[in-house]
Amino acid sequence: MSEEQPNLIRKSFGLKEQVRPKLEAAYNSPLIDQMKANGYRLQTGRLELLLAKEFGFCYGVDRAIDYAYETKERFPDKRIFLTSEIIHNQHVNVALQKMGVLFLAGPYSAGYTHEDITDQDVVIIPAFGATTKELDLLAKKGCLLVDTTCGSVLSVWKRVEAYSRDGFTSIIHGKYDHEETLATSSRALQFSGGQYLIVRDKGEVQKVCDYILGELDRDLFMEEFKRATSPDFDPDRDLQKMGCANQTTMLSGESLQIANLLKEVMRKRWGKKELEKRFRHFDTICSATQDRQDAVMKLTKENLDLMIVIGGYNSSNTAHLVEISSSHCPTFHVKDCQCLISKKEISHRDHVTGVEIKTENWLAPAKTLKIGITGGASTPHRLFEEVIDRLTKIGN
Repeated sequence: MSEEQPNLIRKSFGLKEQVRPKLEAAYNSPLIDQMKANGYRLQTGRLELLLAKEFGFCYGVDRAIDYAYETKERFPDKRIFLTSEIIHNQHVNVALQKMGVLFLAGPYSAGYTHEDITDQDVVIIPAFGATTKELDLLAKKGCLLVDTTCGSVLSVWKRVEAYSRDGFTSIIHGKYDHEETLATSSRALQFSGGQYLIVRDKGEVQKVCDYILGELDRDLFMEEFKRATSPDFDPDRDLQKMGCANQTTMLSGESLQIANLLKEVMRKRWGKKELEKRFRHFDTICSATQDRQDAVMKLTKENLDLMIVIGGYNSSNTAHLVEISSSHCPTFHVKDCQCLISKKEISHRDHVTGVEIKTENWLAPAKTLKIGITGGASTPHRLFEEVIDRLTKIGN
């Protein structure tokens, strides 16, 4: 879709002041403002609560939500659709649903499809972006498109498109079924011969390395990556030149390690003189993701008794904060205050299995506790306040 397309909007409608009261009422928190002013700390009874220095809504999420609310303000009498969740947070998506926004896909879908869209409708593209196929389909419908795709995601797309144009296969560190990675991988097909391969972690990358060095059977390789490659991917042809990219919310350290593994195997396979012609890498982890990962690492050095990470269970960047913290102290990933059932029981997402479980005796009795609190880039401050209020009641 062309940047100059007349029915494509990528900027504010200038209604931020009009929607500000609704946004503040729904998402802001005086308590969090107070904790920030007090060194990101709160002493309440036997509990000492410490906030990470970077947490909650990032700029891209703020922008996407602002645009969605402005769109509703600008077109009160039109049908307004979202192609999928605007961000991975249940409370934000439910709030938009209650405002009358209709979802085309995902858990909030009301049964509408792209076939129902007319040129009288407005369609919002979420912060994750959308695939080229979906954008082309919507463009043909003639509807007004409000694109809230995060700038960091757009930067990754530019890299992937450049790889495709120059005949490099995009090796994307991400989750093959994540909305952002689906959108990113579609950009690898922009030019003739463009290809992609999605790798989840270092274990999968090692299998790529083994294949390049002739140490893994082709059938086993294709079976391993059957859901993570471009439609006509041929490893013998398409692993000769590669460029690294990533889903912006992955662990930054792991993305760098993956790039180094691939660079080294290409050097072994083709020699040092060929490396520049066959391998490219640019760091495409977004700064907000990096800041939140750095902040949680710093917070774990505070000799915490436990950490609470707040965010949607399908939020990739939140899950990685849990992964970082859990190697330092007991860590509980909760989606909201309702997960804090009592001082004896908590419901949370297990970071290994991804399943919601319940843990008993999670709050130690009769002692002071130092508790760290952080959350993903899609978690509003209001949810932090509600969790802290609940924690204060059951912890004291």
